[in-house]
Formats: sequence, structure tokens, C-alpha cells
Amino acid sequence: MRGRQRIHVSRPVAQLARLDLNLLVILRELIRERNVTRAAERVAVTQPAASAALARLRRHFGDELLVRRGGDYVLSPLAAQLAEHVETACAAAERVFAAETDFDPETSNREFTLLMADYTVTVIGDRLAALVEQEAPNVRLHILVVRGALAGEAEEMIRRIDGMILPPLSTLMVPYVRSTELFRDRWVCVCWEGNRALDGASPTLADLSRLNWVAPFVPDRGRTSPAPLFAQLAILGLQPHISVRVESYQAVPYLLPGTDRVALMQERLAEKLAGPLGLRVMEIPGASQTIVEALWWCEDYDDDPAHRWLRQKLQMLAADV
Repeated sequence: MRGRQRIHVSRPVAQLARLDLNLLVILRELIRERNVTRAAERVAVTQPAASAALARLRRHFGDELLVRRGGDYVLSPLAAQLAEHVETACAAAERVFAAETDFDPETSNREFTLLMADYTVTVIGDRLAALVEQEAPNVRLHILVVRGALAGEAEEMIRRIDGMILPPLSTLMVPYVRSTELFRDRWVCVCWEGNRALDGASPTLADLSRLNWVAPFVPDRGRTSPAPLFAQLAILGLQPHISVRVESYQAVPYLLPGTDRVALMQERLAEKLAGPLGLRVMEIPGASQTIVEALWWCEDYDDDPAHRWLRQKLQMLAADV
């Protein structure tokens, strides 16, 4: 009698099959909250159940994960190392189980994760939030804000989230990444209305060369930056003296009042914040490079009806902008 054919199961697959993937969700909330009670509330389980899950996780990793310090808990070095991996794994699992053959925005509870600069949040964030609330009341948005060192991570990250709203990046110019232009902007020069160094005059290139600057996403010495600002500085032939550098576009105008510093800002952001902060917006003494903001996404989402809805809505919002 011929025996049954044996099915080979790879070791990683077998290990995954034995894991309780519910522990992944508990681990994410424990790392986020650093508190067992709050983590239990986040996943709607009892505090003893969350404590039992933490005990299982500690046995699995052979590590305390949460270490008591004073009256609080802090992450162990291993837990800190796991934090980003856990977020990625949970986001991927949520996308798998949120997949739908049809998408009804009125009833769907899908979560969309988008990465953008805080400048982009200022330009379209209010419109996007209002539109989603009106047309898809149960849909959730997870907005990730760009960090300065994004360029090297973009190609990997685009596979893990729904999309990025960014200027063109060479790392995203790959066959499996799609894009569509959303809106355009341009650079303007900004200073405090009481800036004594300019005394009400428009700046010349000589002025911009001698004044102190506030600038976003300035790389450490010896490194280059893909940030659009530095392409504009290259066009002007400027190597400004940067006295304040900050990892945010929105923070730039708040560091100008009461000083003689200057900055280059996106015109849409400057228009929103100049009035309340007492800033003066001026033309650049030279050509202003066009800033192109586009939506980028992985080709895996091309035929996803929910994602197609999101892309259409973002394009509609951008047309209004």
C-alpha cells in the first residue's frame, strides 16, 4: 500500500503557525503605553489577561520588556529595538485583514496610513479630515509625519503603508511605485516684521548671504540632504549661515519673531502663519523653484477599491487647493 505523500513545512512557517498572533497586538500596546492597565484598555481585555500576555511575551523573548523604574515602567533595550518592527507587523496584518472586494465608505472601518510633512498637513490636513468624517465616518486615518532622515527609508516604507505625500525622491523612482501629482507651491523669503537688518526692504542675495537663517531638515556636517529647500539654495548659489536648524517646516516661522533671522518657506505655509506671527513674506531675489507634492503608493494597491477611493479623494482635495 502506497503511503501518504509527506508535505514539507518549512521551519519558519511552522514556527509562525505555533505563535499566538494576538500577542503581537498586546505587545504593540504594551510598548506604546508602557503600562499594563492602559494596554489592557486599548485592546479591550482585563488587566489580568494583559499581565498574563506580558508574562508569555517575557518567556518567549527571555527578556523583561517592561522594566519598573520608580513608579513607572520603561522599555528594555530589546523592547525599544522591537518597537518599530512590531508597528510594521501590525500595520501589515491590518492591511491583510482589511482587504475588501468592494468598498463602501459609509460602512467601512478601514484605517489608512499616510506619511507626509507637517507642511502638507497644514495645506490639506483639515480638508482631508473633514472629507473622511463626512463621507466615511468609520474610516480611520493614521498620519505619520516625515522625519529628516526619510530618504533612505522611503523605498522600504512605501511597501508598509498606504501612501506618501512627498516631492519626487530618487529612492521612489522604482518600477513598483506609482505616483500622481497633487499640488504645487513655491519658495518665498520670510522674516519678522521688525527685522532691523532688512529695515523693510526686500532682501538681496548679499543680504541672504550675510544674515542668520532658520532652516528645516539641515543635515549634519559632511552630509547631503534631499530636502527641496537645498535644491532652491543651490539655484540661488547660497550657502547660508544657519543659526537655528529644526526638524519641522511648521516650526520655522515660530523661530523668526523678535530676531533678525530670515528663512525660506513654502508660500502656502507662509500665507497661513505670517499674519498671526507678525511676519513679512517677500519674493526671493532670483528664480523660485516649483515645489511638486505628489501621492506615492505601492503597485500592490492599484486594484484595491478602498485605496482607489482614497486616491480619488486626495486628487479632488488637491484640485481645490
